[in-house]
Order: sequence, then structure tokens, then C-alpha cells
Amino acid sequence: MSKKVTEIVEQLVSPILEDMNLELVDIEFVKEGSNWFLRLFIDSETGIDIEECGIVSERLSEKLDELDPIQHNYFLEVSSPGAERPLKKESDIKRAIGKQVHIKTYEPINGEKVFEGVLTDFDGQTLTVTVTIKTRKKQVEIPYNKVAKARLAVTF
Repeated sequence: MSKKVTEIVEQLVSPILEDMNLELVDIEFVKEGSNWFLRLFIDSETGIDIEECGIVSERLSEKLDELDPIQHNYFLEVSSPGAERPLKKESDIKRAIGKQVHIKTYEPINGEKVFEGVLTDFDGQTLTVTVTIKTRKKQVEIPYNKVAKARLAVTF
């Protein structure tokens, strides 16, 4: 159910985002307690402001009201992905080269399933991450097909 909703919403919102020169980062359709939430995370190279989120929300709302593809009552939320933006597509990962990332894998690589460090390379098949263990830096190669989740990481 939620997969079909997200696909329909992606088709509806894509022309709106293209028109505004914005990018779709992620869509969630989830039930929390007794409420359903349709969440869109949008971004651009210069970042997103609340006004842009409001415009996208308004335009998408009109299209959703017209088509009425969702049978539940739901809350529509449009926001920025934040500082720890998920890296969903290959293009997201390529743009993250040189940045701090947090990666979880489906299965252990060298006995580990969680890696945090600087993404130094991505050739479409393998992510190379420089992790720091105590004071030593070590390069870890992670096959792209083993990545369960990846996001930017904020370090202090």
C-alpha cells in the first residue's frame, strides 16, 4: 500500500519540483499511532527554505485533492532532509564524496556493519570510506549492493 502511494506521489510532485528547480530526496507514507503521515523531503544545491516547502505542499495538495489516490486521512509534511540527509541514489552518493558519511550494511564487512568516516570515492560499484579508529585512518571498501542505509553525518 505505502509503496504504491509513494510512487503516485512521486509522479505528482516531480513536475512541481522540476518547475521550481528542486530535488526530491525521499517520500514516506507511514502510520504513527492512529495517524497517517505523507512526508516529502526536498532539497536543492542552495538548500531549502520554509517558503519553498509551503509552495510545494500547496501545489501537491491541490493535485492530491484532484486525484484523491489515498484512502486514509493523512497529514502532509514537506521539509528539508536536514543535515543528516539520506543518500538514496547513486547521484546522492557521488555528491557526498569528500563529506562525512554514516553507512549501514546488510551484512558484515570485516566484522562490522556500521561505518562512519569520509567518503573518498564511489565508482558506481564500491564506496571507499576513510574511517578513523582511535588515531589510525583506515580505508574500507563497501560494495554498493551491500549498503542498507547511507546518510550524511554531522561531526562535532
